[in-house]
Amino acid sequence: MPDDDFLRSLLRDQWHLVPSGMTGLPLTLMSRGWEFTTGGEPHLLLLAETASRQPLEAGLAAALHLRGTRIAAGEPVRTLGGALTVATPDGAAAVLRRIPGRRLSGRDPIDQQWWGERLGVVHQALRDFRHPGLRPWRLPAPATAHPAAAPWLRAAVVATTRLTVTDQLTYGVLHGDPEPGAFVLDPATGRTGLLHCGASGTGPLVYDVAAAVAYAGGPERCAELLDGYRATGPVGADELDAALPVLLRLRWAMLADSAARRGCPETLTSAREALESMPG
Repeated sequence: MPDDDFLRSLLRDQWHLVPSGMTGLPLTLMSRGWEFTTGGEPHLLLLAETASRQPLEAGLAAALHLRGTRIAAGEPVRTLGGALTVATPDGAAAVLRRIPGRRLSGRDPIDQQWWGERLGVVHQALRDFRHPGLRPWRLPAPATAHPAAAPWLRAAVVATTRLTVTDQLTYGVLHGDPEPGAFVLDPATGRTGLLHCGASGTGPLVYDVAAAVAYAGGPERCAELLDGYRATGPVGADELDAALPVLLRLRWAMLADSAARRGCPETLTSAREALESMPG
């Protein structure tokens, strides 16, 4: 994990920004994040794996696309050299201006409604978005999984492969990591917005919904989230009902693999318990 001195030096050297109040955000599957203030304005620093640099840039471009459709989203700040991202020893870094508002809570029913509604709106708005950094969705290779998660990941990949072969799924641009804290509500205006897109790619949109359901704590705790998504998203109710359990199992398996690799026993335990409690 990079320390504050490294992050401050990075922001100064690459963006000519002098930060104050650096605050680390909860670790997600796809990236790390920090909020900071510079020149009296709030900003967000993202750090993704080096291999995800192009998808991260696609996500930044997607945020610009959303802003062009009048959806509130964080505005990327280019480096002094004009790039959207910069390579560091700890991964690819990007900076965005933070839109106003409080982060949504995945456990609050009303926040869940806004969260699901906004995810559906984002999916709709990105249907005509194109970018060379968008990677086609690929299933993980079970053979390379961490031993602690390999059995679950192998079973989840088999089930997902069967689903994608036998069912016609709605594909589009994925947010990539739609955790509730990536969405905000501005109390002054009542508008909901998106702080950032993740390392974006293209794939079955239900996978994004499954990722959100996992962040909400599972199917039994996300009724309002799904109601919000059904009201605005491009995926039909029948497809959502059929595909969600399979892709949720895949998401939990990928979380278990990531937690095992990073040495996060609590997340690994939560993922294992979720997988063991799911039917099938």
